[in-house]
Formats: sequence, C-alpha cells, structure tokens
Amino acid sequence: MPPSQAAALLAWYRRHARRLPWRDHPDPYAVWISEVMLQQTRVETVIPYFKAWMRRFPGVRELAGASVQQVLRAWEGLGYYQRAVNLHRAARQILSNGEVRWPQTASAWRALPGVGDYTAAAVAALAFGKDEIALDGNLRRVLARWIDLPVDVRSPEGERRLLAKARSLLPAGKGAAFNQALMDLGAMICTPRAPMCERCPIRSGCLARRRGTQGERPVRAGRGRVPHRIVAAAVLRRGGRVLIARRPEGGLLGGLWEFPGGKRETGESLEACLRRELREELGIRVEVGESLGAFEHAYSHFSVTVHAFACELLGGVVPRALEHTRLAWIAPGRLSVYPMGKIDRAIARCLVAAPGRESVSADPRKRRPSAGARAGGEGRGVKRSRR
Repeated sequence: MPPSQAAALLAWYRRHARRLPWRDHPDPYAVWISEVMLQQTRVETVIPYFKAWMRRFPGVRELAGASVQQVLRAWEGLGYYQRAVNLHRAARQILSNGEVRWPQTASAWRALPGVGDYTAAAVAALAFGKDEIALDGNLRRVLARWIDLPVDVRSPEGERRLLAKARSLLPAGKGAAFNQALMDLGAMICTPRAPMCERCPIRSGCLARRRGTQGERPVRAGRGRVPHRIVAAAVLRRGGRVLIARRPEGGLLGGLWEFPGGKRETGESLEACLRRELREELGIRVEVGESLGAFEHAYSHFSVTVHAFACELLGGVVPRALEHTRLAWIAPGRLSVYPMGKIDRAIARCLVAAPGRESVSADPRKRRPSAGARAGGEGRGVKRSRR
C-alpha cells in the first residue's frame, strides 16, 4: 500500500468509521474488554454484552473485586468461558497493591493470563497507539486480497506473509487508526461474500481485484465433519428445589452450573446413559421418569442434542460431588443467579415457566443457531475423561 493509498484508507476511515461503544471512550479497560468479547463473536452480538458489562464492572477495580461466579454470570451467552475467568485473573494482576498498572506494550500484555498475540497487539495499538498489527478476520481477508495470497491465511506461512505485508504498510505512529480502518473496511466493504470493490478506497492497488480472484480469497483449509453428541441430563427435585452441579474450573464450561448427566455411549439408551452417569458423577441411583424435552445447539467444534428427564432418587442416598466442585439444591426461580451454558439455561427457563410441575415442555425455539452464526466454544454434559 503506497503512502497515497494508506492516506486514502485513513481518510476513508475518518469519514466512515463505525460508531461502536468501546470507541466512544478508548481507555485501556474498554478496549481490552471489547477485544476479548469480540473474539469469534459478531459485533452486533457483543454490543449489548459490552454495555451491560460496563454497567456491572465499569473499571478494572470493580472487575478485580468481583467473584468468579459474578463474572461468569455477566459473561453468560458469549461462550468460551475461560476467557471470562482469565479477564478476572488478569484484572487482579493489573490492580497491583491497590494501584492500577496497565501494561503498555504488546509483550507486556502477553504476560497476562489468557492474553495471546492478537489481543496483545490490539490493546497495544488501539489503547496505547503502538505500531502493532492486530490480525483479526477482517484484516486477514483485506490483506489476503490486497496481495492475492494463494495459501491458507491461518497457516504459519500465510500468517507470516500477512503480518510482514501489514507491517510494511503501517504508517508510523498510526497504529490505532490503521488497524481500525482495515477492520472497518473488512466489515463494511471487503466483506466475505460479494465485496463492494467499486466503493473500496484502495481498490487500485488490490492484486486480487486486478486478477479477478477476490471471490477466491482468503484461502481457508476445509474443515472436517463436525461431530454430533447425544447427551442426557437429569432434573432431580427435592422439596420444590432442583439439583444443579458446578463444573471444575479450567476445563470446558469451567465454573458454570449444569443439570447433571453426560454423553450417551454407543448402543446405550438415554435412560441407561442417565442412570450410569448419575451413578458415576453423584454416587446415586435414580428412576428415570418423563422426558422434559430435547434441546439442541451447535458449537464451534461439535453439535449437541441434550435430552432432559425428570428423575427420582432411589435408596435414600445423598448425592455427592464426585466429578463436580459443588452441588446445590435451588428453587427454580433462583436459577437465574447461577451462571450456566446455553442449553442448561434453556432447561432452567423451562422449569421456571412451569413451576411445580413434574413435566415441562422443551423450549419451542430449541436454541437452534441461525445459519452462519458463530456459536460460543462451550461443550455441555461431556465428562472430562471423554473430552
């Protein structure tokens, strides 16, 4: 991108920049939170979460002072829950001895829990004006078309070539504007399908446009078939309360609460699966009763159908947390306080919608994702030994 085209890109950005809440107050905290939320999640999805988060935790002191459970509840629905746990851990490191100490460079950001190359570069560039390249999906697409990159943009070679080119094009001292200009260009003009090349401010230098290959860029390696999992979950009642269990931290859905159960094995009925899982997880025997519905969702690396059943304890044995960190008997109306994954939240809502009934119907929306939606990276009801 010659200097004249870089100037044209920045001029376009000044006229057409998207109005986003984290850009209204580009302090390090807002930039950091927004960038973590935006990973593998669409902007329109993030905006209400970001606004709610900033009301709940307006600064790093409030975030550091909250409990992990409060943080997870605020994050609920965004998926990839370890990111929320890492935000909390990092906030406590930034708030050192009661004083807020922000890392200034990308390398310093990478030393914080959960901060990788992209987030480190993004915060350093957008919040501190460093000349770093935050290589997100929009930048990969714009740059791959600009240089007509014929290899997978996420391969080591592809990423090396994109970063090298971007760094050579970055005007000194313009890290924040340059990154955001490319982000907005990718979101508004150089879109994944049907890019609007005639409206692009840097179209004259785009090799893919010149060669007619813009529809073939970026190159992405094909993905294999996404596996589908069948899971059974139990709704155990006692005195108007239901049993939920907290998953261990550090794993998939770490720290969230769920209705106990697990993945069906080959040749196993749902009822047999549930009896086995509850014996292994809670040390109990149950009678599996009526189906409460089937709940479906697609995640980043698998899809799942969870069949929920009303269950009754047998033999007077008290459930024990053999594979969870905690168990709790909770009134359905209080389940909203406990952070859960999407499917367990759907089950909880059904219980609230039908209080006191032994049978409920599945949410008619079934939490089916729309085509092309980016789902959170969470997995439900699969025991740690089988992940």
